[in-house]
Amino acid sequence: MSATPSRSDFFDLFKHLNRDLPASIVVFFVALPLCLGIALASGAPLFSGVIAGIVGGIVVGLASGSQQGVSGPAAGLAVIVMAAISNLGSYEVFLAAVVLAGIFQFLLGQFKAGFIAYFVPSSVITGMLTGIGLLIILKQIPHAFGYDADYEGDESFGFDGHNTFSDILQAWDLLTPGAVLIAAVSFAILLLWDTVLTKKHRVFQLLQGPIVVVLVGILFNIAFMRGWLNFSLAEDQIVRLPVAGSLGEFTSFFTHPDFSQVAQPAVIKTALVMAIVASLETLLCVEATDKLDTLKRVTPTNRELKAQGLGNIVSGLIGGLPVTQVIVRSSANITFGAQTKISAILHGFWLLLSAITIASFLNLIPLASLATILIMVGYKLAKPSLFKQQFALGWEQFIPFIVTIIAIVFTDLLTGIGLGLVVAIFFTLHHSYRNSHYIKQTRSTKDGQEVFELVLAEEVSFFNKASILEVLESIPRNSKVVIDCTHSKAIAYDVVEFIHGYQQHAKLKNITVETIAFNPPKHLLGH
Repeated sequence: MSATPSRSDFFDLFKHLNRDLPASIVVFFVALPLCLGIALASGAPLFSGVIAGIVGGIVVGLASGSQQGVSGPAAGLAVIVMAAISNLGSYEVFLAAVVLAGIFQFLLGQFKAGFIAYFVPSSVITGMLTGIGLLIILKQIPHAFGYDADYEGDESFGFDGHNTFSDILQAWDLLTPGAVLIAAVSFAILLLWDTVLTKKHRVFQLLQGPIVVVLVGILFNIAFMRGWLNFSLAEDQIVRLPVAGSLGEFTSFFTHPDFSQVAQPAVIKTALVMAIVASLETLLCVEATDKLDTLKRVTPTNRELKAQGLGNIVSGLIGGLPVTQVIVRSSANITFGAQTKISAILHGFWLLLSAITIASFLNLIPLASLATILIMVGYKLAKPSLFKQQFALGWEQFIPFIVTIIAIVFTDLLTGIGLGLVVAIFFTLHHSYRNSHYIKQTRSTKDGQEVFELVLAEEVSFFNKASILEVLESIPRNSKVVIDCTHSKAIAYDVVEFIHGYQQHAKLKNITVETIAFNPPKHLLGH
């Protein structure tokens, strides 16, 4: 399949502009504080997050095969970035590591490492989406109350003596009436838009509720500042985008990498860690985004790795944070109607244009307005009906699903997915343990000897050794057992060795052992 779209494919992208355009504006409003918050948490220049958002939208959007995924700076990399900047001594040397990480990612795509995404079970992906939904809700409640101790985009459970739940309790004690008023009005608008207005007239489908929420939030903030309403918002309760007084000042926000130390082991190690973590987050997000896609399109994962690699090369060259495909922005993109990648690309352009032209206007947006939009996204990811649906599928699906959710909420995204994957693998191994063989009592010979037939499955691993041992050791004395390997394509050496040994010691119980299509290695036959 060619990575270059045909002319007809290009024009087909714009068929859905009536849905992609408003969705792109919503994603822009969601992405802006996340870009700034993640830069702040990473100990990097504030504008580096915006650069990463611009590159994630425009560069990765153009190169990617994902129709609904959105890329940008990721909270999962914030701790790695902060440690790397400190260890490498300067932000410019860190940028060289970002460029190198992009090259590594591009090579991963070139060598077709994208297949890793397909090894994550559906139960874990669904749990990831639901866990992220709950996490969004829990993390945004304090912002809706006006308590903004954590940066926007924080995904960790807690640090420095406070956590997700203590922040909610703290927010309740220290709520800001102005923020609560904005959040309450915003919720009312979103509910009215979602349940009533969009069904009344097509204009309400084009003008998305979140856009109205942002505009209303700005009006409230202006009213507070001018004394029209007896409320106020603190500086940390609104968006804070760096404002350039001139084009020259704007270009000074961009930083260039220092390649003089790019061959140093510390730089190479940092680049490898960022490439691996960013690739894993991207591949997991790709799987989740494809699962949410109503058209069930499949993103080419190797192309996605190359697109992300290209994005990190460009982001590093102009002073941006590392980028990945990110689930919160992708979920918002899908939730508010995006059909093609035009939405992701446009959101990058809006970030660029706004940073150049209307940064001071955007700095009027209350975080409480954005919190309500994200809480709505979180609810749609974690609807109660989803829990009922997963429970109906049985324990093998439900338990990994629940473990993934709990682990994401109480740890972080990658740890949660890892624990969910471990539980899912346990169920797979348990299934294999139970289905590696079956035994039946077939007949009695003329002398009354009982005959048992043990039929092995196509794949018999070392994990099945214990269950096969248990069955064979339970065969009564003075009987006969037939071990049928006719259908087995692969039998682990541990199992072969045990069966061969059983042939020897079964004689002590006067058990006759017959094998069919059993071919042990020659060195065993010599025993």
